[in-house]
Amino acid sequence: MDLVSLDIGGTHARFAIASVDANGMISLGETTTLKTSDFASLGTAWEEFERRHGAPIPRSAAIAIAGPVTGDTVQMTNNSWVIHTGSLDRQLGLDHVTVLNDFAAVAHAAATAGPHEFSHLAGPDVPFPSAGTISVIGPGTGLGVAQYHRFDGQYVVQPTEGGHIDFAPVDSVDDAILQRLRKRHRRVSAERIVSGPVIIEIYTALAVLEGRAVPECGDTAIWEAGLNGTDSLAAAAVEHFCLSLGSLAGDLALAH
Repeated sequence: MDLVSLDIGGTHARFAIASVDANGMISLGETTTLKTSDFASLGTAWEEFERRHGAPIPRSAAIAIAGPVTGDTVQMTNNSWVIHTGSLDRQLGLDHVTVLNDFAAVAHAAATAGPHEFSHLAGPDVPFPSAGTISVIGPGTGLGVAQYHRFDGQYVVQPTEGGHIDFAPVDSVDDAILQRLRKRHRRVSAERIVSGPVIIEIYTALAVLEGRAVPECGDTAIWEAGLNGTDSLAAAAVEHFCLSLGSLAGDLALAH
């Protein structure tokens, strides 16, 4: 069976044709990535995908959305699209559409992936438990959080909006970042600290703490300079981001 696989995030919408074999194994074709800000709606982005694909597309789709999928209308958290899930089949000319939260989709993938498909980052390098709850988190334009629970050879996925829990500062750098963010946001959530664009706030806070001039640069430039080591302050910002992500992962493990 073939279907259109679509991941809609705060910055990009990624389309691919997915093939599912008789054993449930999935293979993805070439990905088409579109900027959500370049399109007024999912409908216009879908038309562009069809144009670029240049061939008839399957009449079924699985759509993962970065936001709570409840009811017939989804207001995207980090872009302007409003998606009417109850009428997507008619709007997009499809026979069948499955819609779910994006990190619920990631949790399903994590629950069914083999051990060779994971990279160990930190902590004990041991297999996932065969029973119990496993948290799945990931920073992008926002912060996705889900969990899945294994039992009796089965599993069940629970999507969450865990990225919107309160931020808990743990050191003086966090305090400085919190002060900056509180000037613009009445409530500072974890997503304001652990998501891709926040690297600018971390970088600026570190510069102020060290009495440095704050250069004008975008988040992508800071990430690149920090990861390739061409800017020591950017590297420190990336390190602090990773510390914040680790701290949040521990909090979510406690909560879940």
